[in-house]
Amino acid sequence: MSLFTGTAQFYRKYRPGIPAEVAAVLHEATRAGSPRRLLDIGTGTGLVVEALLNRFDDIIAIDNDADMLKAAEAALRPALPEGSSLLLVESTAEGFTPPTGWQADLVTICRAFHWLDQSAVLALLDDQVAPDGAVAIFGDNSFWVAGSPWKQAVRAVIQDFLGEQRRAGTGTFTHHDRPYSEIMEESPFDQVEEIRVPVHRTWTADSILGYLYSTSFAAPQLFGGRLEEFEAATKATLAGHSDDDAFGEDNEFLIRIGRRSAP
Repeated sequence: MSLFTGTAQFYRKYRPGIPAEVAAVLHEATRAGSPRRLLDIGTGTGLVVEALLNRFDDIIAIDNDADMLKAAEAALRPALPEGSSLLLVESTAEGFTPPTGWQADLVTICRAFHWLDQSAVLALLDDQVAPDGAVAIFGDNSFWVAGSPWKQAVRAVIQDFLGEQRRAGTGTFTHHDRPYSEIMEESPFDQVEEIRVPVHRTWTADSILGYLYSTSFAAPQLFGGRLEEFEAATKATLAGHSDDDAFGEDNEFLIRIGRRSAP
């Protein structure tokens, strides 16, 4: 069972998309021209592809969750520019093999690198990325990384219901103790550039709950018969932090772009 079983509808609606500033950084990370090939790993409901649809014309997006891919298909296919190609593949990153002769100009891994066999995937990508291509690993901070009083309060409610440790589906989340840039520097894509893009968002109680239900640590099925109780507790807690149901968040995308060393 996927870590995100039952979350696709919430993921598509409530997960923040990729800001235009981040899309511009990704666009500039590799060569222009056509065909311009993108491989999106852990695509989920296709948020990265959606942000880059008009910048790449030959796109493969992979995910191991069939429901996520169905949501991606429904959202992306109608918006695909004429003449562009989109292939959605149900696969793990470790088990994916591209079509013969196909190499990506850019590989994107957003909010998913922590789930992968990181060194193994980067080694596999050496054959899947064009000689002058790049790998971009990026994401913003999860709600679990509480950076404001209202986030801390929400995390405490989750812990009251599900335990102190961060859940990952039926298990618990294991934190990686090495910076991603360090891992990339030991891979074929050892020339690493870091770019930070700040972002400000405003949430409501309903959108916060929708976001939580899109995560592996607060997916609806984890609460069993206590889901309505959890919703009520979360809304009551949030009401103590805002009089107008508006919750500001200052976050940032940290983008790591890896390229091969010059021969």
